[in-house]
Amino acid sequence: MLIKTLPVVPDGYLETNCYVVTDEETRKCAVIDPGADSGMILDYIELNGLTTEAIFLTHGHSDHNMALEAVMEETGATAYMSKQDAFMGKPNNPNSFKNNSGIRWYGEGDVINVGGLEFAILETPGHSPGSVTLKCESALFTGDTLFRDGCGRTDFEGGSMDTLFDSLRRLSALEGDYEVYPGHAESSTLNRERIFNYYMKQATRG
Repeated sequence: MLIKTLPVVPDGYLETNCYVVTDEETRKCAVIDPGADSGMILDYIELNGLTTEAIFLTHGHSDHNMALEAVMEETGATAYMSKQDAFMGKPNNPNSFKNNSGIRWYGEGDVINVGGLEFAILETPGHSPGSVTLKCESALFTGDTLFRDGCGRTDFEGGSMDTLFDSLRRLSALEGDYEVYPGHAESSTLNRERIFNYYMKQATRG
């Protein structure tokens, strides 16, 4: 498995991590959270001779999907997100998800294959009602649920700190260690966050 981090900059937002995850044997890949800069994402795919099989959204906030339609149109890949975040199409919501007819819904227990890779869907709400973590081999793509030394904010519509603590507790309880690839900032490991992340430690104490 090859993981490429592409930092993209949605208009008016902080830098978001878009990930291209490739099965090196088949050259099939998944794009996770195409938040902006579709040209950079598509150039990487083309230059490396990849076939995009799926586009995964960790949640519906716009800084994680502004380039979604362009990447879908160019690659023909199927896009997935949680139906719980479909509410974000409400007028005047600054984090609005613009519903796309090509979206498929996924949720807890679903497993989606991309080449020889298996992406298991873990529902980890709190930052938004439909936040998910994608588990693939030794990697967790946590979106805005878990950051290095932090966690997602909960003051947006549908956010809940109590629910987010439940999700952090769930991730902490996973067996073994994982590489953690968050929606923003640096990557980490689950063991590191168990030891040093204030919010995860508070969640597990609760």
